[in-house]
Amino acid sequence: MPRRALTSLARAFDEVRFGPARTLDLRTSLPTAADAVRRAEPWLRERQMARAGEVLIVTGRGRGSPGGHGVVREAIQKLLARLKRAGVVARVNEQNPGAFAIELASIRALFATPPRSRGARARPPLPDPNELTALDDATRRELRQLAEYSLHHLGVPAEPSFVADEMRRQFAVLTQGLSPDETDRDGRLKFLIAASRAAFEDD
Repeated sequence: MPRRALTSLARAFDEVRFGPARTLDLRTSLPTAADAVRRAEPWLRERQMARAGEVLIVTGRGRGSPGGHGVVREAIQKLLARLKRAGVVARVNEQNPGAFAIELASIRALFATPPRSRGARARPPLPDPNELTALDDATRRELRQLAEYSLHHLGVPAEPSFVADEMRRQFAVLTQGLSPDETDRDGRLKFLIAASRAAFEDD
């Protein structure tokens, strides 16, 4: 069978397996490497929160790039490695030379703190407490409940100081899932909190 026919058949199988909701096509729009990363990261984080499971990112092989070097593919590869360390991506497989099949991590993996080399637990930079004060009461209550669930899962007593610190940590993690172009940041943050809380409640 001609190579073009095989490629079309593979794409057809991908469409059936993943569908449009679980496929990000970066090949058709020909973005720069930076634009591709800006599109892919919030999409992957959103798909994780939606519990999409496995998704597909189509980068193309880079044949149209200068020197035939796939700069978009390389940039997405680096992004996936970073998001794996951040608890967004669980596994990556090369679906074909122009696409990655990605198994997304569980929502709770976002809040698992990776150990440092000396055994201490690494912590992301915490926001200023005033950032939480600016949230409305309902959002703060939901964030507090999420923090309490997280502490319970970690086996840490829900003392006020621990809860306040965990609220800030949860806020720092979740706001990474907000796109810079997000128009309804408050609504999106509430969705992320609710999705995270549901992940803890499922256990």
